[in-house]
Amino acid sequence: MSDLKRVLNLRDIVLMNVVAIVGLRWLLTAAQTGPSATTLWLAALLLFFIPQALSVIELTTRYPQEGGLYIWTKEAFGPGHGFIAGWCYWVTNIIYFPSLLIFIASNALFIGGTAWLGLESNPLYIVVFSLSVLWIILGLNIRGLSLGRWVQNIGALGTWFPALLLLGAGLYAAVTRGSATTFTVASLLPTLNTSTLGFWATMCFGFAGLELASVLGDEVQNPRKTIPRGIVIAGVMVAIIYILGTLALQVALPLSETSLLSGIPQAISRLFAGDASAVFLGALVALAITLGGMGGISAWLGGTARIPYVSGLDNYLPKALGKVHPKYGTPHVSLIWQGIFSSAFILMSVIGATVEEAYMVLIDATLVLYFIPYLYMFAAVIKLRNRDGENAEVIKIPGGRWGLYLAVGAGLFSTAVSIIFSLIPGPEVTSPALFVAKVAGGSAAFVLIGIALYRFNTRRAGI
Repeated sequence: MSDLKRVLNLRDIVLMNVVAIVGLRWLLTAAQTGPSATTLWLAALLLFFIPQALSVIELTTRYPQEGGLYIWTKEAFGPGHGFIAGWCYWVTNIIYFPSLLIFIASNALFIGGTAWLGLESNPLYIVVFSLSVLWIILGLNIRGLSLGRWVQNIGALGTWFPALLLLGAGLYAAVTRGSATTFTVASLLPTLNTSTLGFWATMCFGFAGLELASVLGDEVQNPRKTIPRGIVIAGVMVAIIYILGTLALQVALPLSETSLLSGIPQAISRLFAGDASAVFLGALVALAITLGGMGGISAWLGGTARIPYVSGLDNYLPKALGKVHPKYGTPHVSLIWQGIFSSAFILMSVIGATVEEAYMVLIDATLVLYFIPYLYMFAAVIKLRNRDGENAEVIKIPGGRWGLYLAVGAGLFSTAVSIIFSLIPGPEVTSPALFVAKVAGGSAAFVLIGIALYRFNTRRAGI
């Protein structure tokens, strides 16, 4: 841990949280649910996002060192559970990167105008673009957070630009043309069915990620103060982008005309059709979304690589993963292996499926694996408070025991529901049985591989 440098300040943490959490693609997913999306966002905010923020703040101020969620679970439930939580968190990104890269690849086509749009369903283009961007970002992260953080910071600005433009476009459409979606009291009330709950689970995933900065605890300046402040500031920004952005998209574009992969540049182009600036704005938005996506990949790639790094230091994975680059001071071995596995998954993701179906399979498999560590995280809040008692440096969930159990209970409920409903295929899936087999089977296989690796390495190390 002493080889790591504390280079991240409050600005970096705020922008990291924004670029890591905000996915403009979630606006498209939410918008497809209709007017009730606003109500579902508010429910996800109250039942998941706020409990998540409060839990991460308490755990970070209790154990602020490198490893974050891995350390919290290890301290609360022992090294085996800590490893599985960290393992699921790490391998999630092997799946997450391809899904994000597919989204970026589709939006990047708008940079070239209509001439490039025919490539959106071309698997060869998706693979070449995704692998190129992945390894460029990987190289920048090997050079260190002092450089990688600027990719994240620029990406956060790239996220804000299309979001603000979309908000303005929605307001403009409402004033000049009227809303493309009809909003009534009845339409704002969600229908309780599997489809709605599935969308809500995706919204919870869209709100997830506040724990990422804590994974880099030893690389943050004064983490007990900086990370909680960063969570609060970024949390407000994230909520505004998601809730108001979804409303703006629904006002600007009819549901039937919203593409899951490229709806935001599409909405901007439609609103400014006939205007001389339409082509320029569309290309600019596509560029901003591309930069935002690259910033998100940089944040997650750099952050989650610290999990196998600390596991290697603990001898739960090969010790080589715990090596630090002699010149740049980064866990380069862990980063390279993550790039190799992600590349393999990119290639496999488009075999035997349309690009959009591959995108949905990747998202749902990510949901299952990513939320397993969240079950550990919420439970760890209760376990560590009961075990460790009072600590003046810890910022506890307010409200005493009732506040603790209410927040953690809401978080556990939301997480469990999200896992269950991420296994239900959407109507766009051509083979539901194969979809469930891929998501459930793939997730279970990753967990079993983690258990086998832990047992093998602990026996080899004599632990």
